[in-house]
Amino acid sequence: MPWATTLILILAGLCGSSLGQYNEEEDLAWLQYYLRQSRASSYNYVPYYEEEESPAYAYSYPSATDTEPEPEPEPQQAAPWRCPQECDCPPNFSSAMYCDTRNLRYLPFVPSRMKYVYFQNNLITSIQEGAFDNATELEWLALHNNQIGSDKMGKRVFGKLRRLERLYMNNNNLTRLPSPLPRSLRELHLSYNQISKVPSNALEGLENLTALYLSHNFIFEMGASLKGLSSLILADLSYNNLRKVPDGLPPSLEQLYMEYNYINAIPDDYFRVSPRLLYVRMSHNSLTNQGLSSNTFNSSSILELDLSYNRLQKIPRVNTNLENLYLQGNQINEFSISSFCSVVDVMNYSRLQVLRLDGNEIKRNAVPPDAPLCLRRATVIEI
Repeated sequence: MPWATTLILILAGLCGSSLGQYNEEEDLAWLQYYLRQSRASSYNYVPYYEEEESPAYAYSYPSATDTEPEPEPEPQQAAPWRCPQECDCPPNFSSAMYCDTRNLRYLPFVPSRMKYVYFQNNLITSIQEGAFDNATELEWLALHNNQIGSDKMGKRVFGKLRRLERLYMNNNNLTRLPSPLPRSLRELHLSYNQISKVPSNALEGLENLTALYLSHNFIFEMGASLKGLSSLILADLSYNNLRKVPDGLPPSLEQLYMEYNYINAIPDDYFRVSPRLLYVRMSHNSLTNQGLSSNTFNSSSILELDLSYNRLQKIPRVNTNLENLYLQGNQINEFSISSFCSVVDVMNYSRLQVLRLDGNEIKRNAVPPDAPLCLRRATVIEI
């Protein structure tokens, strides 16, 4: 039996590790890693997700005061099992690489076995062409909270990542959407950038995308970029410069957030093409009754509708299935019961539970006498 294998077995018996997770090709590399780490303080690792969906981890960096730093490997010469010296690759989670919060100004080499890579909270300004060509198995890529600019990214930097599901690039200096993006993508996080326009074909082919985060940018035009996203469930376009709503929504959409824009009109039947739509937030826009048709919000699927802080003078007509309606901070001066119930009787009533009309011009004595019959489910009515 080779001396290296014998020594590995002895070490494994001492530390309780299983050699089942290592193949013969990686034995020597694992031994070198173990000996190097045994001279440094250890860290504890618990997988977690960076945002609500990403696995969290907690660790302390090894102290390497008594060891000489290894030279940075060249990408083309690096062995597939090696971990860059700038990062941590926990042995018990060999497909993850943690390079976050280390003041990095460049992207280290990514070994081919990696599926989850974390580069967030650094000072990275660019992504060179071919940076991820070796790591084609990547599923999660976290690049948020850096200084990456669109003009300093390779033209096809994500082109070979055919299994990538989640891409985090929020809080950077992007002025346009990365392109092309992998068709496998399920979540795209681009909030807090400097994007001003989303061309109609920018998201073309992303049929698996379920969540799109574009809030806190400078977007003034979306075109029909959402229309072909057949799996999209959540679209966050809040805190932008939109003057009009996107041209067409996908039928799969359930959550639409467009608050803090400059939208003043919505086409008739705009929301009916999305029969699963549950939550619509359009507060802090410039909506007026003249920019709405009588049935704009009369969609049977919507459960929560936020139209607060607009310029409405009348309560728009809503469906009886609506449960929460927020209209505070408008210019409404009358309480029209027909906005909630076209017919008021024992069998016809609204399912509304929360109605906010505070901060308007309406007076309490303006509530019609048949309001309790129509709004019998309401637990909160603020005027």
